[in-house]
Amino acid sequence: MHERLTWFNALPAADAERELSACCASPSWARAVVASRPYATPEALVTTGSATLAALPWPDIAEALAAHPRIGQRADGDGRDATWSRREQAGVADSDEATRLALHEVNRAYEARFGHLFLIFANGRSPAEIVAAATARLANGAAAEREVVRAELSRITALRLTRLMDE
Repeated sequence: MHERLTWFNALPAADAERELSACCASPSWARAVVASRPYATPEALVTTGSATLAALPWPDIAEALAAHPRIGQRADGDGRDATWSRREQAGVADSDEATRLALHEVNRAYEARFGHLFLIFANGRSPAEIVAAATARLANGAAAEREVVRAELSRITALRLTRLMDE
């Protein structure tokens, strides 16, 4: 059995929810994932996390979004979620001034259009790819964009659950 998974399965529910909050900041999501313990494998945890996120109503997704920094902005704090966010956005951390300005402008336009921050699985993407994706997503309708956001959040959450199990 996976040692870290054994630890997670044995945590009191409140502690397990707190650990999961670094992966996805929706308390409803964390409660549901914890309620499905014990997990036989880390992959089962990730699968349940993804399925649970897919079923969340939009207000819970919006709550999770609110915990993310804007793309191109450094996450504050020294918590696990902030550390992971900085790592995920490492590709944009050293952007030149023109790219930082483009990120700022596309973030502003996106938030004005959709009413929430632009979320993207930034791991391994260049700043130019992120700006291009944000610009393209401005053409989405609100319902279509919510599904894109949900998918991006699911990818981020799956990566973070894997990291939680690998620590």
